[in-house]
Amino acid sequence: MELHIAKDPAQLSENVAAWISNYILEVLQTQERFTFVLSGGNTPKQLYSLLAKAPYNMVIPWEKIHFFWGDERDVAFEDERNNARMAFESLLDKVSVNPENIHVMRTDIGPEESAAEYEKILKSYFGKDDTTFDLVLLGMGDDGHTLSLFPGLPIVHEKKAWVKSFFLEAQNMYRITLTAPVVNKAACVLFLTTGANKAITLKSVIEGTFDAEKYPSQLIRPEEGELHWFVDEAAAGAMEI
Repeated sequence: MELHIAKDPAQLSENVAAWISNYILEVLQTQERFTFVLSGGNTPKQLYSLLAKAPYNMVIPWEKIHFFWGDERDVAFEDERNNARMAFESLLDKVSVNPENIHVMRTDIGPEESAAEYEKILKSYFGKDDTTFDLVLLGMGDDGHTLSLFPGLPIVHEKKAWVKSFFLEAQNMYRITLTAPVVNKAACVLFLTTGANKAITLKSVIEGTFDAEKYPSQLIRPEEGELHWFVDEAAAGAMEI
């Protein structure tokens, strides 16, 4: 695990945009496509906006990138809570991506059907490979969750399925999510975390004993790939560094 600390969220986004751009270009020197899992939530918005502007909108070969999502709320695409909508508005509508390379988690069909369809897509991409995605971008909630892997829920213990749906009572909605097994086969996983409100949880996730039931973010441990935590000083405030 590699820890990267920036002064504030703005500097963090700048650092991550540069890192991702360099990583994409490096990987594409040895293969024809790059598979990228996007994260929802508020933290990546600033990052996506940066990637949509110069120099990244011109330097990155967007036509070679295939986009996926880590999780989705079962709400219509038009709903402001929809993760895909946020990514389209801040990034995908502003760069030269091939539409056929964008794979949203559908919410115009039932959640179980959507999860099954998404797993089928992933198996068509990675079913015969030892690794899955080239890059998975994740966030971490105040409670230590990542993706839709929430503390104390059965989804935390999923070992086989790559994509699952379930009803989240706390939010009164269905969620569709990648699971730890498929993410842990990725070549690189990057957590993006900001804010003093996450400092104690971040310390527990990175420096504490393993307790995935309480802190599901601890489940993300790539088998062969890289793991990077990009955090700001506020989020890192409780850590012993």
